[in-house]
Amino acid sequence: MNVRRRLIPAAALTGVTALTLAATSACSSAGAAAGNTGKFDVVASFYPMAFLAEQIGGNYVHVTSLTQPGQEPHDLEISAKQTAQLQESDAVLYLKNLQPSVDDAVAQSEVRTKIDAASLTTLEEHGNEVGGHAAARDTTKGEESGGKDPHIWLDPVRYAEVAKGVGKAFEKADPKHADTYRKNTDALVKKLDDLNTQFAQGLKNTRSKVFITTHAAFGYLAERYGLTEEAINGLDPESEPSAARVRDLEKMAQADGVTTVFYETLVSDKTAQTIAKDANLRTDVLDPIEGITPKSRGTDYFSVQEANLKALQTALGTK
Repeated sequence: MNVRRRLIPAAALTGVTALTLAATSACSSAGAAAGNTGKFDVVASFYPMAFLAEQIGGNYVHVTSLTQPGQEPHDLEISAKQTAQLQESDAVLYLKNLQPSVDDAVAQSEVRTKIDAASLTTLEEHGNEVGGHAAARDTTKGEESGGKDPHIWLDPVRYAEVAKGVGKAFEKADPKHADTYRKNTDALVKKLDDLNTQFAQGLKNTRSKVFITTHAAFGYLAERYGLTEEAINGLDPESEPSAARVRDLEKMAQADGVTTVFYETLVSDKTAQTIAKDANLRTDVLDPIEGITPKSRGTDYFSVQEANLKALQTALGTK
């Protein structure tokens, strides 16, 4: 585990978590137990999973997120308190192989309904160079999912596939409210379809198709919309790039008309700033939406994705 990526020391996080589980929305009351709330109690591993559960479950679910707002989810170490609350829940929604401590807790738990988002869509291998024809050439193995890129939620189409699977799981586990879950799932999928259309149309005619990010979180998005993501650090947002990699990025930026180096909100922008300065490029935020914080350019998945689209249009140059 890369300890540099942890934003909150493990001891401090355990102490905070033992006191309260942060709410991710109005459906998730702070400090409430994960079980015995009188609703369908769902424990979600991190924000993209919690958002699905809330949107699909509506008023009939109580959602507890294991990852605190502002915490880098890959490095989560869940506490004994959270493990106990997981045991008391009706369902758990997680993304297998993204958070090892969650995987272990889920495997050992007796939760009746275990929903693995990774099993509801297809995963691919992504590394430093992703999108267009680059993905076929890439031989870099990712650090998560046994080489598979876990960032499926950044592709609205794959996220919609996951939403459909979650909706069906909720219907089966809580049949009394199946009609509502089905209706809410359909509404969410429609919004994701509309978002896909926005991205497809908004990125169809751009002067450049190449963008640089601090780590390869946007491989699925790049492939979906015919772009190429050049990542400084592969799937690890805080590993140090080699001098050769930096030189290659600078040459590529000049050749492909790249204007911007993107960084994200939950990790340091130091490397992005350094490369941007050396190559005379701008910097901007492209948010992988692993959590919503005051620094986020939006209040939920959709508003942040719309901000991401605008950032990409500006960087790539819309015709």
